[in-house]
Amino acid sequence: MIVVSLTNCPPRLRGDLTKWLIELNAGVYVGNVSARVRDELWQRICEHVKDGRATMVFSAHNEQGMDFRVHNTTWIPKDFDGIKLMLRPTDREQTQNDADIPLSRAAQAQKTQRIRAAQQKKAREEGYIVMDVETTGLRADQHEMIEIAALHIVEHQIRDTFSTLICARQPIPDAIRSLTGVDDDMLQKQGKTLDEAMRGFLSFAADRRVVCHNAAFDYAFIKAACRKCHLPEFKNPYADTLQMAKRRLDPVSDYKLTTLASHFGMDVSASHRALADCHLTFAVFEKLNEMR
Repeated sequence: MIVVSLTNCPPRLRGDLTKWLIELNAGVYVGNVSARVRDELWQRICEHVKDGRATMVFSAHNEQGMDFRVHNTTWIPKDFDGIKLMLRPTDREQTQNDADIPLSRAAQAQKTQRIRAAQQKKAREEGYIVMDVETTGLRADQHEMIEIAALHIVEHQIRDTFSTLICARQPIPDAIRSLTGVDDDMLQKQGKTLDEAMRGFLSFAADRRVVCHNAAFDYAFIKAACRKCHLPEFKNPYADTLQMAKRRLDPVSDYKLTTLASHFGMDVSASHRALADCHLTFAVFEKLNEMR
């Protein structure tokens, strides 16, 4: 006796099978045939079932009293000391096999939703980075970073901090010294080389999403520093609180970080140092997200 189970059975093959077997249900056939007919039927099944799957179970003179064959399936028959078992594929093999099977629109939508949910869960667990830099001027091709800082945020809480001064090749302009409070003596005693500072920052940031105020400015200096140090280009995705404020806030006098922080009633007395500005940016980002 044999039992055949098929999916996506072509009409021509169905006609061949019903000559020898009884169709109990859609895609399920049973009957008693010789070994020669059984083998020929299986050969035709393998030739005609292109996208579907097939399983044949039949009587055999072995310890189990039966044997089986499969076609286009992920589970594979394996003989273990005369007993045939089905070997389950590894997760990696299952993924590779599933990738070969065409998906319906509904299945594709469900797969997209699962992927998006997994990405969102990963993003929540890994958190994001709030970043700020202090520089000797406004142009990344002419001026230098003198400080870089970052916060690692997970579930609205600060998990870790990074902050370092960076040695500059040129004296700090008076205007920058007055604005930030950072002078040449501080950089000489506490500053790290640009290469050391960048490697530390890139390790801290990893591939996490970044939040900063006026991202174009910060990213220009970070990317210029990566080129100078022969490091991979910094390509982390980012959210810009400057652009968010322009979209979500009623008109304010300007969109500077200190103006936005004051608008939300925050203390800005320690601003214009990278780590302090990271804390302000984080607080402003949280407030802006409450306005969605």
